[in-house]
Amino acid sequence: MEVFKYNKPLELMKQSRRFGILSIVLVVLSLGLIFTKGFNYGLDFAGGTLVQVHYDKKAPIDKIRKAITQDKNYENASVTYFGNENEIIIRTKTSSKSLGKDMGDTMRELLKGTGNFEIRRVDMVGAKVGSELREKGMMSLFLAILGILIYVSFRFEWRFAIASVLALVHDVTIAMGAVVLFNVEVNLDTLAALLTILGYSLNDTIIVFDRIREGIQNSKESALDRIINESVTQTLSRTTLTSLTTFFVVLTLFLFGGEIIRGFSFTLLVGVVVGTYSSIFVASPILIWLGFSVKEFREKEAEKRKREKEKEKMRAMYENGTI
Repeated sequence: MEVFKYNKPLELMKQSRRFGILSIVLVVLSLGLIFTKGFNYGLDFAGGTLVQVHYDKKAPIDKIRKAITQDKNYENASVTYFGNENEIIIRTKTSSKSLGKDMGDTMRELLKGTGNFEIRRVDMVGAKVGSELREKGMMSLFLAILGILIYVSFRFEWRFAIASVLALVHDVTIAMGAVVLFNVEVNLDTLAALLTILGYSLNDTIIVFDRIREGIQNSKESALDRIINESVTQTLSRTTLTSLTTFFVVLTLFLFGGEIIRGFSFTLLVGVVVGTYSSIFVASPILIWLGFSVKEFREKEAEKRKREKEKEKMRAMYENGTI
């Protein structure tokens, strides 16, 4: 199925400098937000306690905040609605271990007089465990990118590998910048979304690179930018359909999935948009900037095919008993 039909290739690479500047600006702004404002670490990474409370009618959130802050141990606790106005989430760095008594019992005592309520769950993560999860999460991102670099180097050529990894770093950095900008809570779900972005973006980039490699082998053009224009134009319908279907699914999760997966769906929503953009306007131009030579690539491919034919000839002669 083709969404777009073109009689001639789009001149996409003519705009590569403008898109390159845009990408650099977005990456720099994202890094600035990450290093200045910092992440809003959730329970998984910061440690502490999360208490979910359900009221039989609208939760009096101001009254709840006042009741909780009367205890000095909960002065910095945050109270927010969770999904609907009958449900609230209380987040605090205090834990049952630090208090020496059960957090659920403590909350029941503090919330007396705020209405009829039921404590649905109490989740606790120690500060040390949270720190370890944070370190392992960052390590998983690094190892994923390293594995991708090795994989693409074997499948294509080292310039393709560098281009794909730079595009992935671009995508993840901008996604993390959006997370910081909108104060999205960073937890294991958010980390899962970032790893998903790596996979999604890499898949899109590999498909474009496959078509570029085919174009280099089959096209009569010798200029890399023209070959990229032809190849990207040919994959544009497929990229558009894949991206739109993924985008609308993730958008549905973001709008109707509830508070529990809000961080995951938001991060993935940004990643789908940025990943689609980078596979066309970031990864492909990097090949040109790295000085990829169409002539050298064709010579290597011709030599490789020659060796394969010689091997097949020798194998046939061996099977026929002539050698």
